[in-house]
Amino acid sequence: MKNKNLLLAVAVVSLAIIANIQMQKSTVNDSEQAMSTTAIAEQYVKLTLALGEHEAGYVDAYYGPDEWVTDIKSDTPALEEIVATAKKLVHHLSFQLAEKSKLEEIEQLRVDYLNTQLNALIARTQMNIGSVDYSFDQETMALFDTQAPKYEWQDFASTLEELDTLLPGEDDLIAKLAEFRKQFVIPPEKLKAVFDVAIKECRDRTKQHVSLLSNENFELEFVTDKPWSGYNWYKGDAYSLIQVNTEFPINISRAIDLGCHEGYPGHHTYNGLLEANLYQQRGWVEFSVYPLFSPQSLIAEGSANYGIEMAFPNDEKLQFEQNVLFPLAGLDASKAELYGKVSALTAKVSYAGNEVGRLYLDGKVEGKEAAELLQQYALMPAEKATQRVKFMDTYGSYIINYNWGKDLVKNWVEQDPTLTQEQKWQRFSMLLSTPRLPSTLN
Repeated sequence: MKNKNLLLAVAVVSLAIIANIQMQKSTVNDSEQAMSTTAIAEQYVKLTLALGEHEAGYVDAYYGPDEWVTDIKSDTPALEEIVATAKKLVHHLSFQLAEKSKLEEIEQLRVDYLNTQLNALIARTQMNIGSVDYSFDQETMALFDTQAPKYEWQDFASTLEELDTLLPGEDDLIAKLAEFRKQFVIPPEKLKAVFDVAIKECRDRTKQHVSLLSNENFELEFVTDKPWSGYNWYKGDAYSLIQVNTEFPINISRAIDLGCHEGYPGHHTYNGLLEANLYQQRGWVEFSVYPLFSPQSLIAEGSANYGIEMAFPNDEKLQFEQNVLFPLAGLDASKAELYGKVSALTAKVSYAGNEVGRLYLDGKVEGKEAAELLQQYALMPAEKATQRVKFMDTYGSYIINYNWGKDLVKNWVEQDPTLTQEQKWQRFSMLLSTPRLPSTLN
C-alpha cells in the first residue's frame, strides 16, 4: 500500500513538473509572438543606423525620428551585437511568417520585406566584421536577394560585329566608337540648360501617369571626383539632391537617362512614394530608412532604369533628343538616328560589365585588366572603364542592380503581353508604392 501511495505521489509530482514546463514554454512562446511587426521594424531601423555608423555610405537615406540617430551615435552597438540582435529579430519575425497567409497581401509583403532586409543587414555586417568571404554570386544573393545570369564572351560577339560594321572608319571598334562618341558630347556651358529641359520633360511625362506629391522638389548639382555618373540623395519630405558627375564628358543621351533615373520616374519618385504611402500613411517605420546594400536597391535601380523606357516608349526618346536636345546642345541633329542605333547596340553588351565584375571581385583579374575588359566587351571609354573599376571597389556586386534589376522589373511589369501602356504604368506605379522584393519579380 505504501508503494502504491509512493508511486501515486511520484506521478502527481511528475505531472506537475511537466505542466509547469509546458506552461513556461507557453509563456516563452507567447512572449516571443508578442513582439509586433512594428516593434521589429523599429529595431531594424535602429540597427541599420548603427551599421551606418560603422560603414560610411551604408545608410543612403533616413528621414525618421531625429532622436534615434542621436541615441545610436551616443551609444553605437558593436558589429557583433548588431548581428546578434538582428538574428533575434529574424527569429521573432518567424512567427509572423508562419501565420502570414492570414494577412492581407500588402501585410504579407511587409513581413517578407522585413525578413529579407534583416538577413541582408546581417550579411553586410558580417562582411564588415570579416567573418564571411562571399563570392560575387553569393554576395548578390545575400545582399540583393537575387543572382544575375551568367554570360560568356562569345555571347557578345554578334553585337560587337554589328557595331563594327555600322561605325565608319578603319580603326578597331574601340577606337572607332571613341571617335564617334566625341560628336555627341554636351558642351560644358550647355550642360545645365540641357539637363533642365531633359528633367522637366521626364517629370511632365511621369506626371501624366503617376500622382506625384504636391510638395515634391529637387535641386540639381554638378560635381566631380565621384565613382558614379549620377546620384540621388533623397532627403525626405519629397525632396532630393540630384548630383551629376562632370569629371568626364557627358554624351547627349545621358541627359534623359539621368533625368529619368535619378528623378522621374526614378529614385526621386520612388523614394517619395514609399515615404508617403508606407511611412507616413501606414506608419511603417522601416520605410524611413534606405540601406544601400539591401534588396531595396535592386528594386530602386531596376525601376529607375526601366523608368526611362516607361517615360519614353518606343522611339520617343530619340525623337525628343533629335528635335529638342540636339539643337539645344548645339549638336548635329542629322546624326541622331545613327547615334540612337549605336546607343541601342552598346546597351546590349551591358551584361559584359557584370562578367568583368564577377572576375574582378572574385580575384581572377586585377584592376588594370578589368578596365581593359570593360573597354573591349562592355565598350566603355577608357576613362569610364577606370571609373567603373573604382565603383566596384566601393560598391562591389551592386553593379547587377542596374541591368539585371531593370530586366526583372521590366519582365514583372510586362508579364502580360496584352497590357496597354497605361496598364503598364499602373503596374509600375504599384511597384513603386509597395514593399516588393527581387525574388518576387521572377
